[in-house]
This record gives sequence, C-alpha cells and structure tokens, in this order.
Amino acid sequence: MTYKFNEVIIYLKNKNDLYIGMDKGSDALLRIYVADRRDTLQDIASKIRIPVEKLLELNPELIDPGIEIGGHCVRIPLPAADVSAALDLPDCSSTEPVSYMDNWIPHIPVEKMAEKEYDVLIVGSGAGGGAVLWRLCEQWGFSGKRVGLVEAGGLMLPTHYWNIPTLGSATSGDYFLNPKISNPIGQMLPDLPSAREVIALGGKTLFWGTVSPRVLPSLMKKEWPVTPEEMEPYYNLAEEVMNVSKGYTEESTIQQILLERLRFKGFANVTGLPFAIDLQPTRFGEIHSSPAFSSILFLAKAMNLGAFDLAIHARAVQVLTDGAKAAGVKVMTPDGKSFIIRAKTVVLSANVYQTPRLLLNSGIPGRAIGHYLSHHTFLSTTIRLDTSAFPEISGVLGILIPQSEDRPYQIQIHGPGGDVWYNWYQQFQIKPSQTEWKISLLGFGQMESRYENHVFLDPSDKDIYGVPTIKARLTYSPRDLEVIRRMEAGMRQASIASQPNWFGSNGQPDICRVLPGADYHEFGTSRMGDDPLTSAANRYGQIHAISGLYVADNSVLPPIGGANPTLTTVALAIRTADYIRSRE
Repeated sequence: MTYKFNEVIIYLKNKNDLYIGMDKGSDALLRIYVADRRDTLQDIASKIRIPVEKLLELNPELIDPGIEIGGHCVRIPLPAADVSAALDLPDCSSTEPVSYMDNWIPHIPVEKMAEKEYDVLIVGSGAGGGAVLWRLCEQWGFSGKRVGLVEAGGLMLPTHYWNIPTLGSATSGDYFLNPKISNPIGQMLPDLPSAREVIALGGKTLFWGTVSPRVLPSLMKKEWPVTPEEMEPYYNLAEEVMNVSKGYTEESTIQQILLERLRFKGFANVTGLPFAIDLQPTRFGEIHSSPAFSSILFLAKAMNLGAFDLAIHARAVQVLTDGAKAAGVKVMTPDGKSFIIRAKTVVLSANVYQTPRLLLNSGIPGRAIGHYLSHHTFLSTTIRLDTSAFPEISGVLGILIPQSEDRPYQIQIHGPGGDVWYNWYQQFQIKPSQTEWKISLLGFGQMESRYENHVFLDPSDKDIYGVPTIKARLTYSPRDLEVIRRMEAGMRQASIASQPNWFGSNGQPDICRVLPGADYHEFGTSRMGDDPLTSAANRYGQIHAISGLYVADNSVLPPIGGANPTLTTVALAIRTADYIRSRE
C-alpha cells in the first residue's frame, strides 16, 4: 500500500505497519499509524497507551478525538528505544537495580527486625536515643555490628518545627499544643497537670526551645557520681554536634543594651543564652537547611556513618532478660501483633515517664526505679521596654542569668514576645520593629530530689497494648518553696534592672507560677548513682541489677539544678555509647 504523507511517500506492505521517519516541518522522529476503518483518535490513544491530548497536539488537523478516521495517517511519538535504534546510539540506562524510598527516612517492618539479633537495640529516638545511635554508628561504621532502633510513634516532622516555613512563631504553639501532636499526659498526672510527651520519631526534640546550658559544676560535685572533669569532654562533644553557641543573639542591639543594664545592677555573671542552632550559611553546595537542632539530625548523621535498622510504630512493652542479663525487647504494633527482637545490649530512651513504666512492667528489680521524679519549679512574667530611643532594633533577645552558688535557680529573658515567649521569626514574617517590646522573664528553680516523688503503674488501667498506665506523686518540700520565693525576688530584681516602662499592676511585675509539667524538664525517674538503694543505674547508665540494660534519656539525670536538661542528656548518652562500645 502507498500513502502520501506531508509529501513523504510511505510504502507499507501491510495495513497498520509502522514507519519511522521525519515528518516534514517537524524536528522529531515520529511513527506513522494508519487508522482502521472505524478507528477514532481515542481508540488509537487507548491502544498505544498515551494521552489523547498528545495525539491531538501532533495531529492538529484532527479536531474531534471521537470521530472515525479510517485510512488516516496518524502521527505518534517515537519511543526512546526506537529513537536509539534509528540513531544508532545506546540509551544512557543503568543496569543497577533500582531501590526506591517511600519516606524521607528508610525504615523496615518490625517483623524484619524480629528475624535478627542486634548488638545494640535502642528504644526511643529522642535526644538520648538519637545520641547513642549517632555515636555508635560513628565509632563502628560499617563494621558489621548490628544496631537497631524502635520508635513507638510514626513520622511526624522531618526536622525541628522552627525549620518549617509555614510554622511561624506566632502560631506554632497552636500546633504543638494540639493533643493530636503532643500527648497531654498530664491528664493522668494531677500533680503534673501540664506535662506533655511527643510520641514520634525525634520525640520532644522536634519542639524544644534549643536552650542548652551546662549543669553547675559545684552541684555535680555534690550530687553526681560523675565529676565535672569527666563530663567536660562529653559536654564539648555534645555542644559541637548540636551546634551549641551564644552567637544566635550576640549581635542584637537590644541584647547588648539589656546585658549592660543587668550587669550594672548587680548581675555580674549574666550572659547570652546558649542555643543549639546551626549558624553556618549554605555555601559551596553544602545545604544548611535545619538550623534548629533536633534528634532527626542525629539520625541523618548516623545514616551516613554506619548501618542501622529502624522500625516505627513499634511500641516496646517488655524488656527481656536471661538471668541478670538483657536479652532483647518485646514490641507490639498498633494492630495488636507482638514480636520479639533479640539483642545483646538494650538502651532505653523512651522518656522520663515511659522508661520507668517499661522497667516496672518488665519486673526489672531496683528500689529507685520510678522514684526521685523531679522537674523545675517555673515562674513567669512579662514586662515592656521602651525601645524608641535605642539606636537600632536588630535581632532578638536571649539572655541567661545562670545558677550560681548563692542562686539556686536560673532566669532566662526572651523577646520579643507576649504571654508565650519566643525569640525567633520566620524569614517570611515581618521583623519586629515596635517602639515597645514585650519581654518574657522565665525562672527555673532547683527542686529537691526526693524518693517520695515518683511514678508508678496503675494495674487497673491499661492501654491498648495491655501495659498499665502511669501515675505520679509529686509534692514540694519546704526547701523547694524557699527556692521559689528566692526566685520570685530575683526575677523582680532582674525586671527592675531591665528598666522597663511597664510592670503590670501596682508598679510591680505580675509574676505567676506556671503549672507543674509545663517546663517539660522532668527528669530523675531512672537516675544514675553509685548506690543501688538510691539510684536505678550506675555511673554509665546501666541498670544496677541487669547487665547490658542501659538508660539514656532525661530519666537518668541526677539533680541538675535550674539548667535545661537536653544538653546534659546528650552528653551522658554519648558517654554511655562509648562505654557500650568499650564492652563489646
């Protein structure tokens, strides 16, 4: 058969043979398809599995794709394979097998982890669990050591919420306080009514304030089994890996003015707040897209340094032991299935409530497990500063009046803010430029560590996994109340020293007591120490009665005074990881 097609004569032996050629006026090789008697353009598109819109584009003379076009020569795009044959060029295709990712971090089903035995299995992915994972992967690399991580929650955020453009400082609190995001565990703990936990990959590090002071060395000498000299290299390492520095606010005009005012009025040791924020710019192709630190960065570092398995939605319900040695963990999935994951070493990093809950539910012996529950007594006030006479308002405010020998508390000053403090704003927001700034003063007081303050299981109330829920008892000692009174006086003094133009009522700042648990600084329920009668774990975080079972979260902390706990938790977790590695 012979067809005349745009002045190109096409000879086909059989009807519907395909001819490869260059259509006149076209820059591409095309196929020519001769339509059957009752063919429509829609029929042809279905046969060759391409959009009918593409055929209409190549065949502008055919207006209606539903009209029969028998005998018409239809232009059809040429597949890549046919192009290569026509041009006598090979495809740039790889013979390597393709591995796809379904999410922003690789993870495997729990049942796959149950088929292996791990050298180290970590329960929980917050600050402590992430630090242990990173350190082990950094030290072991791809040596064949098996490291596993199980997380009870799912994939909530891939980074700290400050790093997400749509979560600005004015509205992000509404997101965090949503009970779908942070679990209001305080509903079950009347003595800690504002307590919250985040059950997700990264835990509360997805939302923490990044403030990272060290514990007062003299307090460590009195209350800790580890000396300040032993902690120094681990603090240095933690600050390095978390990008902790005072540089976040140091160039701010209002920061410098308030530092001078406070020093002049007797606060000689006032300083900038140390924040865990990466201040390095993106340059030379190295992307710095997650400045505010979260445990997700620990996981990212670990992925590039060593091998580990991760399972999400894997709730640990029981620690398994072989005599006086850790043997693994029983985990359950939301559909009620249970799995045994075997491990030579187990590290619990669930949180200050869930770690002792898991230990108690597993029958792990230890008089101090669940006891010595502590948090920070917490006072807050807001003042207003007249900034109209300041030479320039640039940046934000982050000031620390640290704890000292004669001051059993710390004061943080943040701004600009309102009832909820903040000292950051997204690049898309309007920069603060008011002539009057609201400044928040927050006081965190040292709480006495007492045995009677504790968490315990309620066997009459169980969750969907069959694990008894947790309850708490927490009261304040006369010493705690005295610290609160002294902290109130110190905050009034700091408020006056800031030279505000507005105080509140009666010429004094309106200082209020924040409900217990809202500091999110709970610690101590599996604390470390040398005496098994007064501590749950030894100086390396290992549970006294069980070899190979460790704790690496806020619950392992001895008294920390008024300092925020996260930096210290990370430093101790790195130290625990080094100890585990030395024992392997």
